[in-house]
Amino acid sequence: MKDTQAQQFIRALKQALSPRQVLTAERQTLRYRRGIRIGEGNAIAVVIPHSFLELWNVLKLCVAFDKIIIMQAANTGLNAGSTPHGNDYDRDVIIISTLRLNLLSIIKNGTQVIAGAGTTLTQLENALRPIGRGPHSIIGSSCIGASVIGGVCNNSGGNLLNRGPAYTELALYAQLNANGQLSLVNHLGIELGETAEEILFNLEHADLGRHDVSDEKAMASDREYAVRVRDIHADTPARFNADPRRLHEASGCAGKLAVFAVRMDTFPLPAREQIFFIGTNRPDDFTYLRQQILTDFRELPDMAEYMHASYFDGAEQYRKDTYLLIRRFGPGALPRLFSLKSWVDGLCESIPGLPPRVPDRILQYASRLWPDHLPGGIRAFRKQFEHFLILKCSDAAVTPTRQLLLQHFGEPTRSPGEDITCWFECTEKEGSAALLHRFVAGGAAARHAIMHSEETGEIMPLDVALPRNTEDWHEILPHEILDQLAAPYRLAHFFCMVFHWDFVVKKGVDASALKQRIMSLLDERGAKYPAEHNVGHVYEAEPTLANFYQQLDPTNSFNAGLGKMSKNKYYAK
Repeated sequence: MKDTQAQQFIRALKQALSPRQVLTAERQTLRYRRGIRIGEGNAIAVVIPHSFLELWNVLKLCVAFDKIIIMQAANTGLNAGSTPHGNDYDRDVIIISTLRLNLLSIIKNGTQVIAGAGTTLTQLENALRPIGRGPHSIIGSSCIGASVIGGVCNNSGGNLLNRGPAYTELALYAQLNANGQLSLVNHLGIELGETAEEILFNLEHADLGRHDVSDEKAMASDREYAVRVRDIHADTPARFNADPRRLHEASGCAGKLAVFAVRMDTFPLPAREQIFFIGTNRPDDFTYLRQQILTDFRELPDMAEYMHASYFDGAEQYRKDTYLLIRRFGPGALPRLFSLKSWVDGLCESIPGLPPRVPDRILQYASRLWPDHLPGGIRAFRKQFEHFLILKCSDAAVTPTRQLLLQHFGEPTRSPGEDITCWFECTEKEGSAALLHRFVAGGAAARHAIMHSEETGEIMPLDVALPRNTEDWHEILPHEILDQLAAPYRLAHFFCMVFHWDFVVKKGVDASALKQRIMSLLDERGAKYPAEHNVGHVYEAEPTLANFYQQLDPTNSFNAGLGKMSKNKYYAK
């Protein structure tokens, strides 16, 4: 019987690990089974290995008992790509949480690192800072607490203009072939042994910095992106999820492999930085800035982050608590705080009569008691403008950016009095506040929907890569679409033409029909979606991406159902 087989499997897991590492109670597993925005489903167990060898043994048991495996790190995915989605799978689902596997080894004199399955971007950033280096990505609006490997596997593009999407061709991973045989593949370029057990022991216990590391031609970052993004006349996007140029083994695999570790490039920290805050009611001025900088500047800004007034206000109204928590405790504390919040969520949901998402409601009401948290200059710009651009520049990019702004928009001011494009150079405090306000914005749509559940419908997250030659980016959605939205939250990695539209649909609106209308408009323009956050269970995988998934995982045992593909074994209809 199926139940008996499932019980045997759970017993085998507890014998291989320990009972405390195998969670089965619904309240215990809720935080792993539910996405941060959308997505939730059943799983018969959540397994938390404490070593790479334990992970390998868990995978072997999952294969032996024919289970669907979902590899999960920080669970920061936007499109339900790291949780179960519904309960219509043909096999039991197991979630393997990798956060305890946070190996981090600095190699090649600090120019590269080996990051384990649970290593976070914050951990990597903190480790590199003392040696004057930085990671391939930094925390973003959706990725506070995110893992390094999660970014690689999910095509995360990030907001660092010079570094492009998280990408590597050097990885150590487990793969299941069409005959149901599990193998460990070492493409790290580091000799770690012959057997899987020997390789995984050495990965965890050897001094990798002293190992013989091959000087691979294989890339450990997207070295070509800074050139690609400058082609402002191209009628294709700079980056997108299904780009065949950036689908390679672990990179873009979306959990169709069990990735143990990756090798990544690091980058020198700048000697000086300057953040420019720009506001306008004439979005064509931002188009002009983008074209001038990408065409004429020898050194590009580090970031070019756009916020529409909708997201400026959404971040202020619905993410103030997150802003204050990061300001007080730092981003490294957030995973633990989110874990506690999820535990309280599960407790409250077990009590009859309580409304859903009680912790979110409490945090929302509490945040209203706190004084205004934004600096006066930023606040003054919001009173005047609808569109905002945050340019973070370093070293050789600072002076030409300042000169361009002076030449075309006049002297800086923190008190705009006319309806013209205005700008100012942020102090360290202002710059930090502007970026943090932008980064916490990503959760505003979900909180908005919780607080206004009686008058809103679905959340519609859209992750869109527009062609590089797009100039009318602010006019793509007609008013007949915007009028059907309770909250049209919009922001972008602007110079990349990558937009995040997080829409809360009005109650009674057919969200499916509305989404199809939006996607038809995007298709007409040559846009690609998703841009950088994995297809998850929200988008249909393009043929190129679907074929890539099937080649990696022919039995459909890892993260089944991605890209609206079959959830059945061997992708059966």
